[in-house]
Amino acid sequence: MPDAKDAAPPSAPGAPAASPPAAPPLKERLVTTEHKLKLGKRTLEYTATCGTLVLREDEAGKDGERSADKPRAALFFVAYTLKNGRNGKPRPLTFSFNGGPGSSSVWLHLGLLGPQRVATDEMGNAPPPPYSLVDNEHTLLTASDLVFIDPIGTGHSRMAEGEKVAEYHDYQRDLDAVGDFIRLYLTRYGRWDSPKYLIGESYGTTRAAGLSLHLQEKHDVFLNGVMLVSLAIDLQTLCFDHGNELPYALFLPTYAATAWYHQALVPELQKKPLRDVIAQAEAFALGDYASALLQGSRLDDSTRDHVAGQVARYSGLTTEYVLRSDLRLGEFRYFKELLRHRGQTVGRLDSRFLGVDRDDAGEKPEDDAAMSNLLGAYASGINRVLKDTLKYEDDAPYVVHAPIWDKWTWKGFENKYVNIGATLRRAMHSNQHMRVYVASGYYDLATPHAAGDYTLSHLGLRGEQFRKISVSYFEAGHMMYIHGPSLARMAGELSAFVGAA
Repeated sequence: MPDAKDAAPPSAPGAPAASPPAAPPLKERLVTTEHKLKLGKRTLEYTATCGTLVLREDEAGKDGERSADKPRAALFFVAYTLKNGRNGKPRPLTFSFNGGPGSSSVWLHLGLLGPQRVATDEMGNAPPPPYSLVDNEHTLLTASDLVFIDPIGTGHSRMAEGEKVAEYHDYQRDLDAVGDFIRLYLTRYGRWDSPKYLIGESYGTTRAAGLSLHLQEKHDVFLNGVMLVSLAIDLQTLCFDHGNELPYALFLPTYAATAWYHQALVPELQKKPLRDVIAQAEAFALGDYASALLQGSRLDDSTRDHVAGQVARYSGLTTEYVLRSDLRLGEFRYFKELLRHRGQTVGRLDSRFLGVDRDDAGEKPEDDAAMSNLLGAYASGINRVLKDTLKYEDDAPYVVHAPIWDKWTWKGFENKYVNIGATLRRAMHSNQHMRVYVASGYYDLATPHAAGDYTLSHLGLRGEQFRKISVSYFEAGHMMYIHGPSLARMAGELSAFVGAA
């Protein structure tokens, strides 16, 4: 309890309440530390810089003149730069962010790319709280310097006093902010001569695809490559809306993989290798199943019964349930229905993970078992890294995930599905040297691999340009890097992709 002399005096009766103190103006605040990471016989010496860069925006004055002095937001970032790593040559530089919208950069930072990662077992299970961090022998820092960006409203990124954070909860305004940050970072730290890469996950692939052209057109920044983890650039392939038949067909191969993993397929399929099961499910989904869906109510009863039997065969559900669902298995129904008889639900981000609800009668699970497994570990991890390792002190909460998806706006996409494919195609046509790497998880029921494949095959790229896209598949989920074997292989592929510059 404070001493009496330190206590604030009581307000006089009838006096107006004191106004809260004004928030301090935005200021850049940076902390730099030196580190070493021993990887086998090799020791990485690197510099870590974390803090905020202030973004400023032109403002019209009373006389109509433009002023570039108005601070609008402070973007928080963590950068790792290898000391003496350039050896007289420009070293690659990779900018990383996650998705949501509303997610900080913590997942790629502490799961795949950074010098430390959250400890999980080989499957991806986090240990009990308080969790732990380990040195990341797979860090991309061996091949590229790294910059992790927290979009406005996440991490420690915030708006100036009086500005509305929702202004940047929009597809284009988000590109503006992240693009401005990248240009400022390149200039501030003298990295215009570096090969430049983006890596984004989930909605971060939407952002990365948009930035690939935005950076060219607004800032004259041409990228060497873009890495897209769990592709989500054509939302029509992912949205189960009435009249949109695409997701029902494109999710079926992942339903088949999920049922195979949980031993829920008929014996004939269950004994086959996973990839054979997926290949058969894909052939049916893009053939007879897609054709039946497109016919709608014109589909004859005999064909309907046959297709329902095949959907049941590959999904692990009963024919009766498929028929009651009019052949259309929505994602949340599937999470609940597949193992309902066992009293379990399957995860959305990674269908290998299982949950248990209060009862087994609902239409959808109470929680995503995959996210529940990881959230606490990553939140604990980033707070420990910032304070203990990077010496960044801030009492404000680090926002791992802001619940803003339903508040996100899509100016320019009114009355149509969001599709950034054309933007990526234009960027690749304008920049003939840009390559694209795509990572897809077989157990990802948020952005299924078949939806990603459909998207890529409909970009409108031809010949050599289409061959500049490489796709890798992993026996894991949305965050495939939590799975030990997938982490090792994916890290090697990313290192080779970046090293090609």
